[in-house]
Amino acid sequence: MRKKLLFGLTAAVLLTGCGDEMEDTNTDSNQTISLNQDFREAAVHDPSIIYADDHYYVIGSHLAFAKSPDLMNWDQLATSVSTSELFEDVTVSLAESFNYARTDTLWASDITQLKDGKYYLYYCFCEGSSPLSTLGVAVSDSIEGPYEDKGIFLTSGTVSVTGAAFDATEEPNVIDPHVFYDEEDRLWMVYGSYSGGIFILEMDSATGFPKENQGYGKKLLGGNHSRIEAPYILYNKDTEYYYLFLSFGGLDASGGYNIRVARSKNPDGPYEDASGNAMMDAKGEEGSFFDDKAIEDYGTKLIGNFEITNEQDIPVGGYVSPGHNSAYYDEAEDKYYIVFHARFPNKGEQNEVRVHQLFFNSDGWPVIAPLRYAGESLTALETEEIAGDYRFYKMDNAIDADYEEELALTLTTTHLAYGQGGGYWKGSELPNESSLVLNFTEYKGYFIRQWDEVNGVETTTFSGISAEGKALFGIKKTED
Repeated sequence: MRKKLLFGLTAAVLLTGCGDEMEDTNTDSNQTISLNQDFREAAVHDPSIIYADDHYYVIGSHLAFAKSPDLMNWDQLATSVSTSELFEDVTVSLAESFNYARTDTLWASDITQLKDGKYYLYYCFCEGSSPLSTLGVAVSDSIEGPYEDKGIFLTSGTVSVTGAAFDATEEPNVIDPHVFYDEEDRLWMVYGSYSGGIFILEMDSATGFPKENQGYGKKLLGGNHSRIEAPYILYNKDTEYYYLFLSFGGLDASGGYNIRVARSKNPDGPYEDASGNAMMDAKGEEGSFFDDKAIEDYGTKLIGNFEITNEQDIPVGGYVSPGHNSAYYDEAEDKYYIVFHARFPNKGEQNEVRVHQLFFNSDGWPVIAPLRYAGESLTALETEEIAGDYRFYKMDNAIDADYEEELALTLTTTHLAYGQGGGYWKGSELPNESSLVLNFTEYKGYFIRQWDEVNGVETTTFSGISAEGKALFGIKKTED
C-alpha cells in the first residue's frame, strides 16, 4: 500500500513572508450552497456521456444505458445486451459483428448527435483475448432508439486495411470510439485500445462514416500492446487546447486503472503531457506485452486508486481502478465534468458511474474535484473554511494496485501547512484559484466546498497539479 511518509519542511523552517503578510484571494464572502445529500446509482461500464431531451445519458459496454436529470440521480435503462431496447433485435441487427468478433456482447459505445439532428450510435465488438474487432454505426431520430444499423466501417484482427496480414503491434484494435466536432466543425473519431495504440480519423459529417483513403487514420500514441485505451477528447474554449483523456493499466480491481490527460492545439495532435513528454513516444518496448514500466511516465495522471479510511483505519471511501472516462462541458452552467466508472475498496469488481467536476488551473491543466459532484459551484472561501486537518492523496505515475500515497496535513489560518510534509498555501492569479506549496513543490488548483457523503456533511477539498504534472487531492476532516 503506497502510504509512505514525506517529511519535508516543518512550520518552523518555512520561508518567511508566507504567513499573515501573504495576499489572500479567497476571503470574499462564500455563497450559501445547498448540496445534494442523496444519490441514485447506475452501473454503466465505460460510460460515454451525451446530453439530450433535458437529460444526461451514459452508454457503455454491453449496451448498458442510464439517464439523469442532474448527474446525481440515475435511472438505469439497461444493464446488458439482453435488457437493451436500443435496437428492435440487436442480435439480428448487428449479426455480422457478433459473428466476426466471436462474442455475444458489445464493448464501449458512444452516441453523438450530428448536424442533421439524428443520433449516431458508434458501436464496437471485440473477441477479448485478441483484437478481433468491428466498429460500426447505427442511427436513430431518438436518443433512446430504436437504432437502425448503417454498417461496419472498420475491422481488426485478421486483415489490415492495407490488405496485408494484421499487425497487432502497430495497428489498432478498433474499439473505444469517441466521435466529436472540433472548433471548425470538422468531425473526428478517436479510438483504440492496447494493441497498436490510439488513432484518430476525420469523419464525414454528412454520413457519419470516415472520410475515404485514411486507412486506420493517424496514430496519436501507443503500440506493442501497451495498456492504453479509452481515448476521449474535450476542447476548452478558454485555454484553446484539446484535451486527450486516456486510461492506463488494467480495468479490473487489481489492474491499476487510472485516468491520464495530454493536450494539443489540434484535435489530431501532436499531444504532450504536463511534463512535456511527446505522447507519440508512449509505447511498450518492441517484442513486449503489457509493458507498463515503459509507459508509466507518459500522460498526466489525474486520478488513481485512493482509499479513505476512518480513525480505526477501516476503508470508508475512495476508488479502485477508476477509468474509461468521458467528459462534458455545460455551457449554460459554465461547468466541466468528468464521467467514469469506478470500483471501490473491499468491494471486488462491483462498479458504478461517478461524476466529478473538472477545473482548469492557470497553467491550463485540468484537476478533478476529489469528491463526486453534488451540485457544488466554485466560489470564494473564507480562510476559516480552508484551514483545518486534511487527508491528502498524492498521485504518482505507477500502474499498479497500490493505493496512492496518503499524507496527514494541517492547514492554518496563517497559511502554513505542516504534518507529513510542510509548506504553505496562498492565493493565485485566477479567480478562486489557490496554490499549495508542499515540500518545495507548488500545486496549482482550487479549494472547493463539497459534499462528504461518508460523513454526511459539507467539507472543503483541494485539487491541484504541479508543473511536473503531479496531481494532489485533499479532503478536510470533519468532526465526528
